[in-house]
Amino acid sequence: MLPGIERHPHARAVLTPALPPDGRPSHAYLFHGPAGSGKRDVARAFAAALLADGAPDPDNARLRAEHGVHPDLTWVVPSGAAEMLVSDIDEPVVAAATRTPFESRRRVFVIERVDQMHDNAANRMLKTLEEPPPFAHLLLLTDRPQDVLPTIQSRCQLVRFDAPSPDELAASLTGIDPLTAQACARLALGDGERARALAAGDGAKLRAAAEQYARAALHGRSVADAPHAGLLKQAKKLADARAGEVEAAAQEELEYLPKKEHKRVEREYAERAKRTYRRAHTGVLDHAVQLAGLWFRDVLCIVEDMPELAHNSDRLDALREDAEGRSVHRLRAAVALCDETRANWILNPSEELALEALGIKLERELA
Repeated sequence: MLPGIERHPHARAVLTPALPPDGRPSHAYLFHGPAGSGKRDVARAFAAALLADGAPDPDNARLRAEHGVHPDLTWVVPSGAAEMLVSDIDEPVVAAATRTPFESRRRVFVIERVDQMHDNAANRMLKTLEEPPPFAHLLLLTDRPQDVLPTIQSRCQLVRFDAPSPDELAASLTGIDPLTAQACARLALGDGERARALAAGDGAKLRAAAEQYARAALHGRSVADAPHAGLLKQAKKLADARAGEVEAAAQEELEYLPKKEHKRVEREYAERAKRTYRRAHTGVLDHAVQLAGLWFRDVLCIVEDMPELAHNSDRLDALREDAEGRSVHRLRAAVALCDETRANWILNPSEELALEALGIKLERELA
């Protein structure tokens, strides 16, 4: 059995019969489920099993695939600021899929976040999905199956990964106060990676800044306190860290390249770092606004006398304070305003202005 698949009955039912040597794996799978549900780990294990089949040293082939250094394994992550670029797909997947394997019986292509694949990139992949060489297998991953283009989805075998329960997520957060762990597990909405991020460090600071942003609107301080500044500070810090990872990868690659290749690689990585920063910055702010909306939702739970449903279960005293004299209808409107801002990031010329405008609208609605 593939490691990590025990908790996912649908994935187990689809993938286990396909395992070599007796199975007949499909040419394309769409792994879908919340972030942190384990689909990436299972995809790596499944790819390793496919590449180890028939190898002279199966254990060595499997180990190299699990570490991402097998020559017949290609792992693609979108490099665009908000979408997958044609260049992410064209040479690494479409062209490479026509070439015979280097050493295995198969070539395996894992493509993350396929919900960000726009029409041009999708059109480049259609022929590969429709008429793949017999040795090519594509594993597509997404946290948002509803956003995957139907032309892509219809050509893949779907593999569902289920979200862990809040109790399971809380139990996995070792070394964290149990009340905080339970709250972070609930706030993560099934996303294991997000739960771990919220529990400590910069993620915990982002949660605190989002709470401050929501409470400023509830108490009429959005204009005076400018709480969006705290969100922007945390977003910049986390985005800088992500861009720094790209720059570190560039330095590592440059050590093994001839001097004549340095300028080209430096330019490519500089562009990738910019796009990574932009993607991470928007992603952090989107998460912060989601957390603010969940705070208003929790205040609503207190007003409706249902504290057991609150996500911020470690902040019940503050939620009760915020619930005094509140209108259910206005709190629902506040949640809707947060959702509207999240849906319109791509339309906003400035994230700072979007946050400031949202704070003013929330204060007008609530204070």
